[in-house]
Amino acid sequence: MKILKTLIRVYVDKLDSALSFYEELLGTKAEMRFAYPEVHLELAIVGDILLIAGSNETLKPFRNTKATFLVDSVQEFKSYLEQTGAKIIRGVKEVPTGRNMTVEHPDGTIFEYVQHFK
Repeated sequence: MKILKTLIRVYVDKLDSALSFYEELLGTKAEMRFAYPEVHLELAIVGDILLIAGSNETLKPFRNTKATFLVDSVQEFKSYLEQTGAKIIRGVKEVPTGRNMTVEHPDGTIFEYVQHFK
């Protein structure tokens, strides 16, 4: 059970302009870009930033999530977090890149856990 990377979440209305800005700012190209049609979002990863693009309405359910942890096993983290008093807000489900879940830690902070499939 390991956190592989921590991504800062940045919510934007237009992905293309935000992506160009962050690629130039960080001096690196996006390592991943994908649509998540089920929830009407577009996402991209640039360095340690996860850009999440959509309308105010589509972003609303996600704005309280502070960061995303890329992990080696969502299921192992789910078991561990439940034992430590965390609350599973959105259970493990399939997403375009693998599996994810959203968790409220005992201190009230909300995080997304994602396991990418290669």
